[in-house]
Amino acid sequence: MSINIIRSNNRWYVQKSDTTGTLIDTAAATTAALLADRDAISAAIAAEAVTLPDSPLQSPVTAPCRVVAQMTNFVSHIRDSGFNPETVPMTYFRKTSHSISGPDDDIIKPHHVRFLDYEVEIGLVIGHDIPVGTTITSENIADHVAALVVTNDISARDLQLPKTQFFEAKSYPTFTPTGPRLVVLEPGDWERFEDLRLKLWVNGEVRQDALVGEDMRYKPLEALQGLSQFQPLATGDLVLTGTPGGTALKAPPKPVELIGALLPTAVKWKAFFKAQAKNPRYLADGDFVEVHIRTEDGKLDLGRQRSHVRYAGQPAL
Repeated sequence: MSINIIRSNNRWYVQKSDTTGTLIDTAAATTAALLADRDAISAAIAAEAVTLPDSPLQSPVTAPCRVVAQMTNFVSHIRDSGFNPETVPMTYFRKTSHSISGPDDDIIKPHHVRFLDYEVEIGLVIGHDIPVGTTITSENIADHVAALVVTNDISARDLQLPKTQFFEAKSYPTFTPTGPRLVVLEPGDWERFEDLRLKLWVNGEVRQDALVGEDMRYKPLEALQGLSQFQPLATGDLVLTGTPGGTALKAPPKPVELIGALLPTAVKWKAFFKAQAKNPRYLADGDFVEVHIRTEDGKLDLGRQRSHVRYAGQPAL
């Protein structure tokens, strides 16, 4: 049975229901230090539950840490992007950990960003260091992944596409809402990974809805095997595993794409974003975004994010 841990006022709690839990008696200030203090976690599990404090939740993944993400890793999203799922390679990009924010914090759009998009993703929280050259197998992957967490990979599409890079477009403050729960995996939990369903709503409308086992192209075992060839990972690092289809951004129809390829680069992007300006699915000031990841039976429940979108310079809701 997984262990649900939340963080509030820089203190850690084992969550036993929506309103009750127990304080973890630890000096850990980081996720890495907390995962190392299993005696304190075990003591909190055994303690009698009390009412949890009524204060904002913080991200259960603390910064600084590495944030590594998989790109176009769900079949539905690959198709939305205009690619062939059978030929898309496994690819990665980096985000700054400065982009991590709490599960109920506002998502802030910078002044110069026009097209703000959402991407619900499962985050893997590394539990033991993975030096370059580490052999990751189906037998030991659960030794290296300590926990799962809900994330939302917010993206500034008008920066990402013309510059053909991800780092800036996905790294602004609040561009990685994380939590509410650090779901620490116990024996048998890892086998339920493919049963997780990812859902995202904007203003109550379902935008993304997918089951890992039916839609994810490259599973965590392959992702970590690839990363371990060149990227060291440390305890507390965060690996995002891709998003399903349903984002605001979609590839244009093939005839339009072919015509666009003949245009000068500046003209092509000007025309593309002129068309995108008519797309109502990009996040607007005041939008309410909810994200939830769980198995159908609720045995693994990563919790629900609730965030409002706020344009920089606008008052908080």
